[in-house]
Amino acid sequence: MKREGYHPIVCPADVEENLPEGIEPEDAVMYLALKKALAVEEEHPEFAGQVLIAADTVVYKNRILGKPADLEDARHMIRAIRNTSHQVMTGVCLLICGEKSRRCFVDTTHIHCIDYSDEFIESYIRTEEPYDKAGGYAIQLTFGKYIDHIEGDYDNVVGLPYHRVEEEMKLL
Repeated sequence: MKREGYHPIVCPADVEENLPEGIEPEDAVMYLALKKALAVEEEHPEFAGQVLIAADTVVYKNRILGKPADLEDARHMIRAIRNTSHQVMTGVCLLICGEKSRRCFVDTTHIHCIDYSDEFIESYIRTEEPYDKAGGYAIQLTFGKYIDHIEGDYDNVVGLPYHRVEEEMKLL
């Protein structure tokens, strides 16, 4: 947002990120984005009339890969995406605070990873980098050199598909 000339107020949502049993990944990210948006709207009545943007991102490879819980979880995630492809899905909820106007959507980017060694995995999971990121990696950090190519929006992988947000805001 800052790159595009906006100066957003960032308000982390204090919500449990648990999901209904059997929910599809596209629905999961929209569900969590809406949950976050509604929590922030309720907590900040002073934002009435302002546009609120909430997002949630997951990596999907046969199952939702959220943020690794521990070393073993990170190891499993990084191994699962090695030398194969996976999807990064970001659910976004746009709403005007205090009004019923809202839009939720999901943007999906396909990521293709190269092969990398077990030694790299062991070294990488012992850094702090994997543990606060869906799927255990950030394309814009160390792990980016192991991405062969992407199909879709790079900004979506970073966490917010800005150009799609811009288009959807026109419909709000």
